[in-house]
Amino acid sequence: MENRIATNIFLTTLEKISKWSRERSLWPLSFGVSCCAIEMMHAAASKIDLDRYGSLFRSSPKQADLMIVSGTVTVKMADQVKTLYEQMLDPKYVIAMGSCAISGGIFNESPHVVNGVNKIIPVDVYINGCPPSPADLAIAIIDIRNQTSKKQIKK
Repeated sequence: MENRIATNIFLTTLEKISKWSRERSLWPLSFGVSCCAIEMMHAAASKIDLDRYGSLFRSSPKQADLMIVSGTVTVKMADQVKTLYEQMLDPKYVIAMGSCAISGGIFNESPHVVNGVNKIIPVDVYINGCPPSPADLAIAIIDIRNQTSKKQIKK
């Protein structure tokens, strides 16, 4: 009986459980800007199914900890993107999805387009392509999960 209890009980702190659960469930902000948003929706559909990775899309920045900027960000939108990022609770992460979000894409010479969302907010993972595949988004979310676990190990 004593051996059975010893193998089924483990002790930990509430802080460690909280960090583990945050690492395992990234909740992205549903923020689709242009054509890459369709690929983001496809990643949430049944074939890729981001729910399996603990990623549930949220419509409020106060409930999300991952912002996926998918598509072209214009100069008029820049302040709103920054406001949404600032409303997210810490720790927060950003994925720039598509060449328009990374560098302005085919619109990079336009004065109305921001040439990279990293000029507005810090970006953790870049997904290149026009448009990138939904599987690339799943890989990026797994990459962010790995980054968060490495940060927690160092602390």
